[in-house]
This record gives sequence, C-alpha cells and structure tokens, in this order.
Amino acid sequence: MKNKRIVTLILAIVFCLPVFLAGCNSKTDTVTITATDNGWDSQKLHNSIAKFIVENGYDNYEFQLSTGSSTMNWQAIIAGDVDLDIESWTDNVATYPDDVKNGDIVDVGILVPDSAQGLYVPRYVIEGDAERGIEAVAPDLKTVEDLKKYADVFPDDEDPKKGRIYGSIPGWMADEILYKKYEYYGLNEGYNYVRLGSEATLFASLNSAYNLGNPWVGYCYEPTWISGKLDLVLLEDAPYDAGLFTEGKSSFPSQALKIVSSNKFAEKAPDLLEFFKKYKTGSELISKALAHLDETGETHDETAKWFLKEYDYLLDEWLPKENADRVREALK
Repeated sequence: MKNKRIVTLILAIVFCLPVFLAGCNSKTDTVTITATDNGWDSQKLHNSIAKFIVENGYDNYEFQLSTGSSTMNWQAIIAGDVDLDIESWTDNVATYPDDVKNGDIVDVGILVPDSAQGLYVPRYVIEGDAERGIEAVAPDLKTVEDLKKYADVFPDDEDPKKGRIYGSIPGWMADEILYKKYEYYGLNEGYNYVRLGSEATLFASLNSAYNLGNPWVGYCYEPTWISGKLDLVLLEDAPYDAGLFTEGKSSFPSQALKIVSSNKFAEKAPDLLEFFKKYKTGSELISKALAHLDETGETHDETAKWFLKEYDYLLDEWLPKENADRVREALK
C-alpha cells in the first residue's frame, strides 16, 4: 500500500510538473516595458498606440507607464528604471547632449519631424471670417513684436487698461522663455502676462474665445487637439538662434520630437527596438487624432484604435507583415 501511494505521488508530480513549469515560464517570459507619461495629451495618445501594438503584435510583452514630471521621468530613464520616452522634447532638456554623449540616453528615432510652439492667434483676427461675420481686427499682425500695436485688440477683462497674453504652463521651460520674450519686446508695457495653471484651462480659454469669434493671443504648440481643430496662426519671430533662444530673443526651434530610451532597452527588447525605430507619425496626423479624441469624448486607448484603423497603412511602415496582421486582427 505504501509503495502504491509513492507511485501515485510520483505520477501526480510528473503530470503536474509540465503545467507548473509552463505557468512559471509564462510569468518569467513576460517582459514589462515602461514608458513615460509626462502629462500631455499627445504623449498619452502615442503611449496608447504603442501599448496596443506591443501587447497585440508581439508575444510576452506588457506595456506600462511611469506617471510623473518630465524631469523625474528623465532621471528614471538614465537610471534604467524607465525604458522609453515617446514624444521627447529633447531641445527642452538642458542635459540631453551630455546624456547622449555619456551613453545614458539613446536616440531611437524621430517621432514627429515638424513640431512648433510659440504665440498663436486665431486666423480670423488677421484675415476675418466672412462666413461667420467676423471682421479682421489686426490685419497687419504678423510678428510677435507687432503685438505692441494691438494691445487694445486683446483686452484683459480684469484690467481694461491693458491687453492680455496667455502664457505657457507654470513649470514648463517654454513659460520661462516666453516670459523673457514678453519683456524683451516690451509687451509688458501694454499687456498682462496671464498663466492659467494647466494645459486644459489654457486650451479651454482659446476654444471658448474661438467659438465666440473673440480675439485671443497666447501660447500653443503642435501637435495638440486644439491646433488640429482650430485654424490658428503662429506669429513670426526672429530666426531661431541657440544662443539667443533661452533669452527670449529668437523663435522657438521647430524641433523634431524623438523617441529616446535607456541604454538597457536594446538588449531588453531588440524586436521592439526595430518597431520604435520606424514608429513615425507627424504633427498633422496626431493633431487630427487629438481633435477626434476631443470631439468624440473617447479615451486615449479608444482613439488609438480609431487611429490605427483610420491610418491602417502605417502598420506596414512600422511592422513586419506578421506583426502588422496580428494588430489588424486584434482591431476587429
């Protein structure tokens, strides 16, 4: 009887061992990829697109996010705790050249080759809009410096003696530079520089003014849902000069938004590295997708699926056929 029990136990172990090992291997083989979430919509959308592709087009990958400030996440990439920064505004990172030179940050690819930022006005401010019955109120407005002539066109409701310029978001590098520009051109004599505190409130003020046909001037950047939805004009400035830019004396650079990684990512996920090298969109496409997100009220994940269906051809540019077909199957 004792021998029979031993044999039964051995058989149970033999039969259960493959199942146990399979479970262990499945858990061990799953590689977690962590990307930054620095808080802005366009990056959130890119993260959702990447997540869907990574988890449905490949085996044994899990995609998660590190939510925090861009400064904190940048240091986490250098430490190897975060793998990717998708839509990285590297020109805004003072240490970027040294971090790349030291091998702490790796350039993977160019995500958006044609970003822009600066002071914008609705086109109807300059050209009018006959269809909406709006007359041009600043027909000669072309440059940032020209704003000095039009303070009365952009009144500050809380201070009628001055105009209002909506600044960038507090804590963003762009805000520091824009405020210096405001002072450099003498706009502080005729305008108040107003910070609204968040991207959502800044864009809400622009959207509200646009719907009413009222003049508005302030900070914006591309790609965003607001630039994809509204007809805006970026005011011209002195040509970009790296030495003058940080003092507010030249235009913002039209920088290429990049994908950067930790120095461990290539070894950790070599097949995904090839995907991210080819993952490229463009300011216009992403602005349209963000406008879709705003108009429909969909989540970033839902908009990512819409985007992949709407621009299906991109899958063939980014992925091997087998992986592209798997993504398409998951989208059904």
